[in-house]
Amino acid sequence: MQNFEVKEDTDAFESLPNRDPLTLEQVLLVLQQEHDEATVQQLIRKFCLETTSEDIRKKGMEFLYMNGHYDDLQQLININKASEKFSNQQWADVYQMTLDRKQARYSDHVILKRVEGLKTEEPELKCLLEFIKVSIYFARNEYGKLGNIMEKQQYLFDKINDGFLLDFFYDRLYHNLFVYFLVRNELIIARKYAFRVLTRTKNPKTKINLHMSLGLSYMYDTYFQSMYHLTEALKIAREESLHKVVDIIEQRNIPFLSAHFNKVEGITSTDKSEQAHIEIAKGNYAKAKAILNEIEINSPFRMYYLGMATQDKSLLIQSYNYFIEKRSDYFFSRLPLNALQKMRE
Repeated sequence: MQNFEVKEDTDAFESLPNRDPLTLEQVLLVLQQEHDEATVQQLIRKFCLETTSEDIRKKGMEFLYMNGHYDDLQQLININKASEKFSNQQWADVYQMTLDRKQARYSDHVILKRVEGLKTEEPELKCLLEFIKVSIYFARNEYGKLGNIMEKQQYLFDKINDGFLLDFFYDRLYHNLFVYFLVRNELIIARKYAFRVLTRTKNPKTKINLHMSLGLSYMYDTYFQSMYHLTEALKIAREESLHKVVDIIEQRNIPFLSAHFNKVEGITSTDKSEQAHIEIAKGNYAKAKAILNEIEINSPFRMYYLGMATQDKSLLIQSYNYFIEKRSDYFFSRLPLNALQKMRE
């Protein structure tokens, strides 16, 4: 991403009429008429940090967060913390929790305690607090807790009048609904929400995440559709120099789907679980078992791999129950279930 050169864009930025009386949405619309998307992003980032409008300082945090400008977001959080307005201070607290959660600065337990301790009557902040809870439950694979929260959020949306914020909130909600319906194995509904967000978001990390999950969503349908989305995710990750994400896609996701579809020629992985999965796809069960014996069987996926490597139905049943009872995950539970059905054929 290019660095923003203030000198080059000063005229465009300063030409905004009476900037502070304008809403952030109006500023965005004016800039979009005159500049490309990359320039608009840089100008809005600068505007959010320089505005004297207390309202824009609050809502600018959502823009920065949803577009992945986390360093700028931290600066704007600090500006709002220093505000004399109690509302701005509270918004700063909520976005600080959001950023701390995103960047794993504290444990989920600590973040949840902070969320529960913040009391507010502002519907926007109530929504944001619920979003933090949802992100924690997703990370914990506690999908069974999510339905009521997301229903509550949609009720809170009705009390928010700001269309700019609502657009971002709906993107967040649709992303969450995608994952929620995916684990419930309601794939047509899930993909509908994913494609909605893909057509709206400008955040490359969000696009990567969606393409990775969409790739997995086709794992019971077609190899080519699955790999198309992983290839798109990989392309964006490389363009953005997100080396850790590139590594996850290349060493885990692609090997996982390749082994799942028995297309493992030339496929390797540095991940022990996926090394075993590749050997299972090749029919080298003894080698797969030896690899799995080197690692802890601490997930339903590893339990599934071990069940496949040993052709042990009881392990596959344990894996299935783990997915269902501990994670409420009806999508990936199909893996051991399908393996059991093949054993019975």
